[in-house]
Amino acid sequence: MENIEMNQKCVHILQNWDPFGFGINSYDTETADVVAALQGIDDPTELAKVIQKVYEYSFEQWIPFERCVAIAYKLIAVKFEAKCII
Repeated sequence: MENIEMNQKCVHILQNWDPFGFGINSYDTETADVVAALQGIDDPTELAKVIQKVYEYSFEQWIPFERCVAIAYKLIAVKFEAKCII
């Protein structure tokens, strides 16, 4: 899986997450920030902290950390799937 395809899958996951119920097209900036951060992060807990911070900063609303961890695991799984395909 190419990096572009991995990024597209992660964007799709984040767009469909919709943590505040604003609609899937409401998080373009946050999605881009999280996908960019994912490039250098392999730990779901660390990624979850970034996700929580990015969304909280943009929307001034708090997301429970457990929800951020759940989405972080999905994103990390896509990343590792991309790394494992030769």
